[in-house]
Amino acid sequence: MAYRLIDLFAGAGGMTLGFTHRDFCGGFESVLSIDNDQAAVDTHASNFGGKAVCADIEEWLKTNKVPKADVVIGGPPCQGFSLLNKNRIGDERRALWEPFLDVVELSGARTFVMENVAELYSSAEFLAIKRRAKRMGFEMRAAVLNTADYGVPQTRKRTIALGFKANLVPSFPPTPTHAQPETLLSKRLPRWRTVRDAIADLPATPIGTEIGTEKTLNLHFGRNPTDISLARYAAVPPGGNRFDLQRNALHLTPQCWIRKTSGGTDLFGRLWWDRPSVTIRTEFFKPEKGRYLHPVENRPITHREAARLMGFPDSFHFCGTKVEIARQIGNAVPPPFAGAIAEVVKEILSSRSARPKQSGKRGAKVAA
Repeated sequence: MAYRLIDLFAGAGGMTLGFTHRDFCGGFESVLSIDNDQAAVDTHASNFGGKAVCADIEEWLKTNKVPKADVVIGGPPCQGFSLLNKNRIGDERRALWEPFLDVVELSGARTFVMENVAELYSSAEFLAIKRRAKRMGFEMRAAVLNTADYGVPQTRKRTIALGFKANLVPSFPPTPTHAQPETLLSKRLPRWRTVRDAIADLPATPIGTEIGTEKTLNLHFGRNPTDISLARYAAVPPGGNRFDLQRNALHLTPQCWIRKTSGGTDLFGRLWWDRPSVTIRTEFFKPEKGRYLHPVENRPITHREAARLMGFPDSFHFCGTKVEIARQIGNAVPPPFAGAIAEVVKEILSSRSARPKQSGKRGAKVAA
C-alpha cells in the first residue's frame, strides 16, 4: 500500500515525481496538490491524476477539508528569503510556511518536507518554523544540500527541512549518490553528472520554434533571434561570458555591460560540457539572465535541455505556453533530488533504518 502524499506550492510536480516514480523512489501516492498557477496545476494533473487544485492555499483552507496523509511536502515561495530581496520589504509570502504547517496538522501527517532556498537555513523564519513544528509535536532536521550530489546534472543548493513524529533520528541528510571530481568521495562514488551526460544526444538544431506534439521532443524548440543576437552568441567562446563578448566584439556589447566592469561572470555565458549546469532559473531561455548559452551551438538552451538539466524524464508532460512551462521548469524541485529525500521519508514511515537518538552533534551545517 502506497503512502499518502500532499504536495503544497506544488508547481509542475518535480517533488511529487521524485516521491511517486519508481525510477526515483516510489511507494507514494498523490492525494492532493495545490498551487496558484493554473498551467502548473494542469501539468500536475496530467502526470499524476489525483486531486490537483488551483487556489490560494489560505483561501482554500477556509472552505475545504484536508484529506488524511502520511507526508506533506512542498516549497512555500522563497522570495522573502532570497538574496534578491534582502530587506524583505512588501513580501508577505515568507509567512506561507504557516498554512503549510496547518495542512500538516490537519492531515494527521507523520512527517513533512519543506524545500526552500539556501538562505532559509540561517533565517529568523527558520527558527519560527522550528518553534511551531515543536509545538505540533514534530522534531526537525535541516541541511543545505547540493542537487549535484544526488544525480542531478546541475549545481543547485537548497535548504531541506525534515519534520517527523518519532523518538528516532532518521538517516538525514540523505547519503550522496554522486561526488564532485577530485574529492575523496569521488574515489568511491560516481562523478557528478554533467551537461554532456544530460543533453549531448539531443539534436544540435532545435526542432522549429513551437512547442510541437511529439511527446519525447516536444520542448526542444528554438527562438527567432535577431541578427545581432546571433552575432553576439558567436562571439562567446566555449566557457566564455559577457566579458568575452566585450573583448571579441565590443561593437556588439550593450553599453550597460561596458559601463559595468565588474559583477557576475555567468551573464551571457556558455555552459560547460563536462560540468553540471549552473542553477536553472525561470528565464533560462534568455542568455542575458545567466549562463544559459549552449556549450557549442550559437543559441540559448531549449526547454527540453533545461528540463533534462533539472532531471525530468522526456516522458513528463508539461502544459502551458512557452513562458509558463519555463517557469514550471525553473521553479521545480529536481526529481532525482526529491527521490533521495523520499527514501529518508520512507524509512521514517516504515520504521526501517531509523536509528535511536544519540547525544552529541554530527556532521556540518545540519540543524537539529
